[in-house]
Amino acid sequence: MHISEGILSTPVLAGGGVIAAAGVYVGLRSLNDEDIPKTAMMTAVFFTASLVQVPAGPVSMHLVLNGLMGLLLGWSAFPSILIALTLQAVIFRYGGLTVLGVNTLIMACPAVLVHILLSPFLRMAQSRARVLVVGACAGLLGIAGGMAFVALAFVLTGRSMYGVAGLFVVTHIPVLLVEGVFTAAMVSFLWRMKPELIESRSYVT
Repeated sequence: MHISEGILSTPVLAGGGVIAAAGVYVGLRSLNDEDIPKTAMMTAVFFTASLVQVPAGPVSMHLVLNGLMGLLLGWSAFPSILIALTLQAVIFRYGGLTVLGVNTLIMACPAVLVHILLSPFLRMAQSRARVLVVGACAGLLGIAGGMAFVALAFVLTGRSMYGVAGLFVVTHIPVLLVEGVFTAAMVSFLWRMKPELIESRSYVT
């Protein structure tokens, strides 16, 4: 779900950078020492999952896993996603450095929204069926939120990008469904095998 360089307007790039920096600051403040290994692990998972790219015009499709990151990391998803995107931009030229702030927002803001809305339900879940539902909702909300932020970035750039915004939303509907199923399976697996990863999350202090 990367936006390439040379597409967005300067005000959108600057605004995205400022907001992303604020999110990273909050995320670093919320990061506890005991959560650093988990955050590093999720950064690696996010980095690897995003390497399988399917081009779709000026954007690309791939698993994002920001819903899963929101459930496991909370606000720490911001610095985690920023690090992964920076490495991808430098090593593989995915996205780019000028759009780093916007791309971070696209994936990290929905992750935080998932954390706020769904983490309480995951903590209260007493059955695998409920965990699957929460996981599926996390995957769907993560991608849907990312789609909305990408479309908004295109729309704010100018009327000429309206068609691109619509194309992006349509082409990412399959990703939305796959992400929901995959996130549900991952959350269910962790709930059974590594519940401490779910019970320990980063909060703003």
